[in-house]
Amino acid sequence: MTHFEHELSGLKNTLLTMASHAESAVKQAVDAVVNRDYDLALRVKAGDTIIDRFEVDVDELAIRLLAKAPLAGDLRLIAVTMKISQNLERVGDEASKIAKRARDLSQEAPLKLVVAIPQMAELALKMLRSALDAFVNQDPQTARALIPQDKEVDALNKSIHRQLANRMIEEPETIARCLNLMVVAKSLERVADHAKNVAEEVVYLCEAQDIRHSGQTKSSMLSADETSHSG
Repeated sequence: MTHFEHELSGLKNTLLTMASHAESAVKQAVDAVVNRDYDLALRVKAGDTIIDRFEVDVDELAIRLLAKAPLAGDLRLIAVTMKISQNLERVGDEASKIAKRARDLSQEAPLKLVVAIPQMAELALKMLRSALDAFVNQDPQTARALIPQDKEVDALNKSIHRQLANRMIEEPETIARCLNLMVVAKSLERVADHAKNVAEEVVYLCEAQDIRHSGQTKSSMLSADETSHSG
């Protein structure tokens, strides 16, 4: 392994460590909501500075490597790593927002309503893990396949908002608690958005094709679906 390859490997490892922290922060923040755990909520909020520091470290490593990158593929990898890092930092921000709401909710009476926050968190985090696996394996097919899953998270968010809005109308004394849960759901929707962004960056890395803001992902997925059905 050349010195450049060693440094590039270090950059990827730093990004993946950052990803582990971001994923854990979201999971713990949701656990704090579900279990009404005030102390855990505070720990998640305090941990956001660690994720911020990782973003700075990734940027510093990447900028140093950009001057040495001998191949176009290396340049794409470094640029994509920086963009994924930005998305992970924002995932950390969303975890911090969820933790803040968990802290507030833990100090109020429980809301006697089953809200699909854990299911939404599971979907969003599954998307994030799949996107990062696609990055590690440089697998654009997996990246493209997970992008449409964002719609499922969006639909769940809308359903939760309708459910909570109805409860606020029926029981105005629950408004503050319902609003806090709406913010939690919105943050999880944003986590899924960032996972989708990571997946789009993986496609760019592997295929040198920018599929953001285009219908290419949708059409490619439809075509893949048709092929599977015809088989």
